Amino acid sequence: MKVYLVGGAVRDRLLNLKVQDRDWVVVGATQQQLIEQGYLQVGKDFPVFLHPQTKEEYALARTEVKSGSGYTGFICDFSPHISLEQDLCRRDLSINAIAQDQQGNLHDPYRGVADLNARILRHISPAFAEDPLRVLRVARFAARYHALGFKIAPETLSLMTEISLSGELGHLSAERIWLETEKALAEKDPQIYFEVLHQVGALAELFPEIENLHQVPNPAKYHPEVDSFIHTMLVLKQAALLSEGEDVHKNALRFAALCHDLGKALTPQAILPHHYGHEKAGLVPIKNLCQRLKVPVYYRELALLCCEYHSHVHKALELRPGTILKLFNQLDIWRRPRRFQELMLVCLADNRGRTGFEQSPYPQQAFLQELQLAAAAVDVKAVIAEGFEKQAIREELNRRRLAALSKKLAEIRPLFIQNQSPPSLY
Repeated sequence: MKVYLVGGAVRDRLLNLKVQDRDWVVVGATQQQLIEQGYLQVGKDFPVFLHPQTKEEYALARTEVKSGSGYTGFICDFSPHISLEQDLCRRDLSINAIAQDQQGNLHDPYRGVADLNARILRHISPAFAEDPLRVLRVARFAARYHALGFKIAPETLSLMTEISLSGELGHLSAERIWLETEKALAEKDPQIYFEVLHQVGALAELFPEIENLHQVPNPAKYHPEVDSFIHTMLVLKQAALLSEGEDVHKNALRFAALCHDLGKALTPQAILPHHYGHEKAGLVPIKNLCQRLKVPVYYRELALLCCEYHSHVHKALELRPGTILKLFNQLDIWRRPRRFQELMLVCLADNRGRTGFEQSPYPQQAFLQELQLAAAAVDVKAVIAEGFEKQAIREELNRRRLAALSKKLAEIRPLFIQNQSPPSLY
């Protein structure tokens, strides 16, 4: 029996990156042998075991033969005669098919080290096309390693396109699509994931609401990039930058940035490149997307709020006190202050997600934050202590909050207006 460290642990160590998890492959052993040594079997479709002390995953070397549609239609052979090279051959990319033995020696039958050094994501064999999930996985790796200069090999892009056009993507479950997408949203460059899927034709199949933004124009005066899909990718990139290190739900924030302009794909041809009413129009495609992919509730709620109210935020310096109070009530900033901060960051990303506007000032954010503090300072307990009950509590709170907003607006609006940046939507 021989044991090898495989996959991401070897790859990331060679890239001088932090190793998150370690996976092992066992060659020349049977299930019974591992069980007798104290390993705990956890795999159902093929034998995966937890080490009795470290709890790291150990899998028997195996081969896979395509037997049906989708990513589950495989027959696995995990008999003791399966070699390390055979096990590595079933993996998706050459950079994920490097093994290290217990003496520290590398085993690299598919030139993964060379591709790491050349910054290339390359499939190992034509068997890559047997698993449609690999289209999403490669797009995710492209997002993860984009900052290091990695590119997808032309022949791999061609194969990904063939898979996308074959109908195989239709066999992927909503759970698997969302799992890969959620992982991609957490990467440093999540926009690359969606750009790659668009490039190979998978976006139209899996995310038609996003694909439909392609070639939908915006006014060049405010959007030098013009194209709504390009703008969305720029906004997602800014959202990734702005959410790093912040006390926010960064994946939900990035998903909201991705969805904030979906209504633009529904704009009547006659009024293009303007998009009057795209905020409300975008709610239906967001709901459809979230229902189809079983997106978590918090992601859905934040995306819907950002879609409906981002233009209100962009025009905050023009709003009357009553309108701002209504906005705050609709956003429920009283109980959900962190969600309000997430919406602010999405709007900031929207402002900066335009060619040439990457460092554009956005006084609306600080403006609304000051107003939030002023309105939130109204003491609910004091209202109750003064004898107000039931609906009267809400009415008195609104009256006092409106007074606080009016006073604060008179103080700060002139200071902020002189620093106002051009709106990003008109």
